[in-house]
Amino acid sequence: MKPFIDRNFMLNTGTAARLFHDYAETLPIIDYHCHISPKEIYEDRRYRNLSEIWLGGRNPDGSYFGDHYKWRLMRSAGFPERVVTGDADPYEKFAAFAETLAMAPGNPMVVWSHLELQRYFGITEPLTKETMREIWDRSSDMLQNDPSLSVRGIIRKSSLRYIGTTDDPTDTLEWHEKLAAEPDAGFLVCPSFRPDKALNITKPDFPEYMKKLAASVGKESLRSTREVIDALYQRIDFFKAHGCRASDHGLDYFMYRPAPLSVCDEALRAVLCGKAIAQENAEAYQTALLSALAAKYRREHIVMELHYSCSRDNNRRMFLAEGPDTGYDMIRKTVSGDNMAAFFSDLEARDELPRTIVFSLDDSDFRQIVTTLGCFQSEEIPGKMQLGAAWWFQDTKAGNLKQISDLAELGLLGSFVGMLTDSRSFLSYTRHEYFRRLLCRYLGELVENGEYPDHEPALRTLVENICYYNAARYFEL
Repeated sequence: MKPFIDRNFMLNTGTAARLFHDYAETLPIIDYHCHISPKEIYEDRRYRNLSEIWLGGRNPDGSYFGDHYKWRLMRSAGFPERVVTGDADPYEKFAAFAETLAMAPGNPMVVWSHLELQRYFGITEPLTKETMREIWDRSSDMLQNDPSLSVRGIIRKSSLRYIGTTDDPTDTLEWHEKLAAEPDAGFLVCPSFRPDKALNITKPDFPEYMKKLAASVGKESLRSTREVIDALYQRIDFFKAHGCRASDHGLDYFMYRPAPLSVCDEALRAVLCGKAIAQENAEAYQTALLSALAAKYRREHIVMELHYSCSRDNNRRMFLAEGPDTGYDMIRKTVSGDNMAAFFSDLEARDELPRTIVFSLDDSDFRQIVTTLGCFQSEEIPGKMQLGAAWWFQDTKAGNLKQISDLAELGLLGSFVGMLTDSRSFLSYTRHEYFRRLLCRYLGELVENGEYPDHEPALRTLVENICYYNAARYFEL
């Protein structure tokens, strides 16, 4: 029997172990998509205990910070909301999470949590009912007193080179400005442009958001699609001046319905007057905006990230009580391939197709995405069109291996830009290690099965590029 999370865990061949330890293990990290706070980085926040940094709590505005992955598991274990996201004692929350982990064999949260305990606290014993008090006391003392466990300390300890945060177009980016004004911190933090609220024309808060977007560009209102596009263009310029290298779009599904701007304007005016609109008119407006944004990204050398096949906030009662991003989302089945291909084809014909990364929450989409993207590759850069890393519910052992193998079999694995955390936790950088071990496992099996040459220079190049250098080139770092 192998020890729990030893030096070679998940590295099931000698080749895999060699590739990981010789090449992947010590490479820096480019975390190009996450949800951590630039304010906390600037202020170098110090968490007091594992409950705060793992499970979070409420922000002053009533929203939550924390990890909804963990909250979902704790609810499944039967713990009340008071213990999950409520006002229970921090140790009570931590103890509930420890008990939950004991019920979760096969869930990546078990490995992630123990990797974090090992890498940041030097704690190698499993988190159990018997050890949780000692682990709590030891980690709390380190979080409060160890200089390497402030937010910036954690980032440096993790060998981060680049962090791409997720920011609304109306954001003032004041914390990014303050970070940029400091002497070299050893890592780069840049905003990523996330205009979902401007595209979500059927959402109840859309009219209010239009006022906020208008105010951000010095206008009282935005009354046409062209004015909305121009406002977003101004904000992209503002983001670009603050180092923006990527945009992100969370789509329920991949829509594509080209229509004259007059149709889009009619839909916009109706919604602003409180009227309902047909789905096809909403899709026409969304298509016009997304197409215009893609063209702007192309001109500004900004990567376009597209996430889809997610159904959000499915528990109405809990959404009203707790708000979005609190763990009530699920995989959505969509029919998106034809629309995606048509969208890319029209952009490519006008030379307006930017570097693009496509993520789906449904792993049955992976092979369709890879073959679609293969129709639009370019000499501009290897892998201009990318199948994104295994995202969210796919960020498991099986999900990562499926993403890697689907890309390898139908695309070009060597041009892949690798992993991201998509996280709200500063300890989650061990997910890059998790991915790197699985990548080396996949390559090691090919070599030892005689399916790829045991040629060290080629293997080293593959590992180092996928883990670091491809992303550095892709995001122009």
